[in-house]
Order: sequence, then structure tokens, then C-alpha cells
Amino acid sequence: MDEARLHRLLGGADLAWLLERVRRRLERGQPLTGPVSLAAPASAQRAAAERLLGRAPGGGASLTVRLDAVDAVLRRSGISPEGLAAAVVTLTGPVVPLEEARRTEDRAWEEAYAPLTLLAEDFPPLAAWAARTRDDGLVRRLARTPGSARLLLDQAVRVLRELPCEPARSLSVFAADTLGRAHALDDGTPVATLALSGARALTGHPEGAGAAWRRAAWASAGLLRDDVSSTVLTLNLRGTPALDWMADAGDPCVLTLRQLAHRPPRTAPPVVHICENPAVLSAAADTHGPDARPLVCLQGQPSAAALTLLGRLHQLGAAFRYHGDFDWGGLRIAATLGRHVPWLPWRYTADDYREAVAAAGPGSRPLSGTPALSPWDPYLAFSLAEHGLCVEEETVLDTLLGDLRRR
Repeated sequence: MDEARLHRLLGGADLAWLLERVRRRLERGQPLTGPVSLAAPASAQRAAAERLLGRAPGGGASLTVRLDAVDAVLRRSGISPEGLAAAVVTLTGPVVPLEEARRTEDRAWEEAYAPLTLLAEDFPPLAAWAARTRDDGLVRRLARTPGSARLLLDQAVRVLRELPCEPARSLSVFAADTLGRAHALDDGTPVATLALSGARALTGHPEGAGAAWRRAAWASAGLLRDDVSSTVLTLNLRGTPALDWMADAGDPCVLTLRQLAHRPPRTAPPVVHICENPAVLSAAADTHGPDARPLVCLQGQPSAAALTLLGRLHQLGAAFRYHGDFDWGGLRIAATLGRHVPWLPWRYTADDYREAVAAAGPGSRPLSGTPALSPWDPYLAFSLAEHGLCVEEETVLDTLLGDLRRR
């Protein structure tokens, strides 16, 4: 190989298009025969092709060069005795066939997903999420390369193996302890995006968007941005001076996670009713005041503060009765609650739903969203699907208020 002459003859910028076409054929395993063409060539590109072949390559708007002719020139001149393929490798580097490159990349990605595979084996509740994460392209979009993906998955799996946190912890402190950096789980980082997706799969937190939703999603797994933004709404609970004072007045009380961590209730009533919507608690306070039964309002998916309070009351011996909206979102909230504390339905069964539908009449709002299960009464989910109507707690408020008056 006469590399100096090869570079002068074939290695200039004006023939780069020709080298690129030949290299592409080599990668695809195609023969180096027949013509290749360049549309609208510059005069310098025509001149370079003429020098290469020792003659004008032909007229016309495009520039056409036969690869057989180039191979013959290189062999006959002694510049590249092994022909055009060897010359291109010398000028541009080794050529890896696309099929081989694809197999190599597939193996690299398979190795990158190893942490997900192990997580699915060790934590069956996350098996479906792990399979979906492999297939939906999220990891590839976040990491781009197998090496980066392996590092990302190692970190995300390290986080998920520690969830849910009980008792709840600061998100930044948890990140520092688990990943070595306090800001590793800040919004927008790839590991936060992936880990939050897994945390939601673990806790059943619904889909959403925005900073408030992300705060609530992390909190559902016991990770808190701070200890005062997570709150729970209560009525007539006792066990601390503040709770006793509010219960004497029959007024609602908002407890922060910080209060529950530093001054948890010391006593619990035998039974605590739980509702989904603040309107129920507010109406109970207005109607019964201090005579209302103890009530906790989740205000949607249970917050870290709500779960901390209910966990404490459960430890103190309280039993729970739960009611929520008769819709798919309400069923998800109830199922999430059931994964943290035991409860019995409070007028929240299939029979109760059918009675509520009949009483509500034709004005009920149609169900929407993705169907959910009702493990405490499987027929409830079937009944919702059959009737296709949403019955909110406010619709059955009079019945609930009757149950909340102390006898």
C-alpha cells in the first residue's frame, strides 16, 4: 500500500462522498461493483474524479463513478494492490459490518438492563414496571448509550430498593445517603425521572404533572421535600394539647408532618372514620361540632402526613372505616390506603354504590379514566363498570353525616 499516493489520489475532501458510499456498502456487506452517483457535483469534485480515473467520468448533471473502475486503477497502479476495500479501510479506519455492530449493541443494552432484571426478581411488585421500562424506551431516551444506561439504572434501582421509607425522610438527605449527592434526586435529573416512575408503580400514585404532583408522588413513597408542606386534615382527634383544644371546639385541625414527627397523638379512639373529600369533614364540623365522631380526610391520594398519622393511630389500637368517591380515582385512593393500614368499608361496597346510583337519579356524571380494582369488594369495580356513573361523596353527604354523629 502506497499510502502517500493513496492520500493524494483518493483522500482529498473532493472525493469524501465517494469514500462514504464505499464504506456504507462495506458495512452492509454489499459488493464494490457498479456505479455510484453524486447529484449536482462541484467542479472540483468532477476534477478529482477525473484525476482518479485518468479520464473524464462523463457529462450530465450528476457525477457517476463506477466502483469497478476505481478498484482496477488502484490495483493496476500498485497504490493499493488489494483494491478499493483495503484502500477505504486505510483512509477511514476499520469497517464493522452493521449486523455485527447491531448484535454488539444489543448485547451491551442487555447487560445495561441487568439491574432491572435483578430488581424484578427481588421485588415482584415492581416486575411489571421493570418490564415496561425496558420496552418503552425511557431509559434509552434518558441515557443514550448502554454505558450511561447501566450507571443510571444502578442508581435508580438503589433508590427503589429503599422504598417506601417508613418513617418518612427528607428527599435530599435520602439522596445524599443513597446516591452520595443531596441534589441527585432534584427535578429534571435522569435518575429522579426514572426513580419517581418506579416509586409511583410501587405506591399506586396516579399520573400527573407539575411540581406539586411530583412532591405528592415522592411523599407517597415516604420521601419529602420538607416536613411542613405535607399535611392532613382531622376532626375531633385527641392526644395532644392542640388536638384536645380543637376537639373541644369541634373545629377541623390541620396537622403537618413535622407536628406528627415531634408531637404525635398519645391516644387514639377505638374507631376513626376516613373520608376522601374536605367537604365531608367540613359538613361534619358544621353539623355536629364536638359531637362528631373522629374523622380524618385524605384530600385525594394519602399524603405522607396522613399515612404517618394513620400509622400512629393504628399502633395505638384504632380501627378504620373508609369512604371515598365512587369513581376509578376513588378506588385507587382506597387501594393505596389499604397497602399502608387496614380498613373496613364505610358504606363503600357494591351494594352501597348501587343504592347511591338509584338515589342520585339521571344527573350523575359519567365515569372517566382508566378502570381500577377494588380488592375489599371486587364486585364494586364490576358495578362501576356496569353502571358507568360517578357518585361523589357530596352526593351521599346526608347519609355519611348520619353515621358521624355520636350516639
